[in-house]
Amino acid sequence: MSFLKKLLRDRQGTAAVELGLILGLIVIGIFAAVNSLGNETTNSFNSTARKVFEATK
Repeated sequence: MSFLKKLLRDRQGTAAVELGLILGLIVIGIFAAVNSLGNETTNSFNSTARKVFEATK
C-alpha cells in the first residue's frame, strides 16, 4: 500500500508526459494540414489539366 501512495505522490515525470502529449497533438495537427494541402494541390492540378485538355480538343 505504501508503494501506491508513494507512486501517486511522485510528480517527477509529469512535465515530460505533458510535453509529450502536447507535441503529439501538434504533430497530428501538422499531418492534417499537410494532408489537406496535398488534396487541394491535387484538385488544382487536375482542374488545370482538365481545362487544358478541353481547350485543346
